[in-house]
Amino acid sequence: MVNYNGTILENSGIAIEENRGFLFGDSVFETVRVLDKKVLFLEDHYFRLMASMRIFRMEIPMNFTMEFFEEQILLLVNAQEIDCHSFRVRLSIFRKEAGFYLPKTNNIAYVIACVPLESDIYGFKKTAYEVELYKDAYVTKQLFSSLKSNNKIIQVAGSIFASENGYDNCLLLNDEKNVIEALQGNIFMRMGNTISTPPVTDGCLNGIMRKQILNLAKKKEQYEVVEQSISPFDLQKADELFVTNVITGIQPITKYRKKEYEVKTASELLQALNVMIRLS
Repeated sequence: MVNYNGTILENSGIAIEENRGFLFGDSVFETVRVLDKKVLFLEDHYFRLMASMRIFRMEIPMNFTMEFFEEQILLLVNAQEIDCHSFRVRLSIFRKEAGFYLPKTNNIAYVIACVPLESDIYGFKKTAYEVELYKDAYVTKQLFSSLKSNNKIIQVAGSIFASENGYDNCLLLNDEKNVIEALQGNIFMRMGNTISTPPVTDGCLNGIMRKQILNLAKKKEQYEVVEQSISPFDLQKADELFVTNVITGIQPITKYRKKEYEVKTASELLQALNVMIRLS
């Protein structure tokens, strides 16, 4: 089942040959985690979505408040005929059909889909997790790179490369050859007592979980937390690497080329993350 413009349907019935999200990537989206009928990090998701719609010149309906955003997600979750406490939900917003590169309207439509998740809490899904650099394409340092739009062909091609070569993930580079993120999330590095992650201005996604982990790490007095560029050479000197997103939470990287990493800080932050969502 899906929620298409506020109505629960078996499927949206959208004709892809007329859909601007399919034809031109004229679409933005949010992937959220719902736990016990609560949208985690609701405010952060909502304001990032609103910012993305404004940047792409989409018309934001007057009723599209944060409460409406939450209501439409839970409308679909509550309609699921399964016993599950945790869901992965994707809300996609696209400009209505008509026009070519220049749309004939800035009015929008939306569709929401969800799938159940196995675990109610965040946990490490894999103990061994190897990554490699993806160098067939680079992410440009510009505003659109930080947004959740349908233009994800680098992530698609990189995922195929990782699968074909036996890697669990790949790290993406920007046009200055700095590491900016993983295929499915933001990258964090610990070197000694310093935890770092690339700034959004380097071209990485302005991740919702990135924000949570930065806040949690700053509460731990033993660490200095900074946003700074990370070079491929830095990866070889790091004590720890991990990837973050709102569905997985934290995924430690255990191997990059011949370098193997600890999972100490990732474990500490994972525990703090689970405490936070249970108390919020």
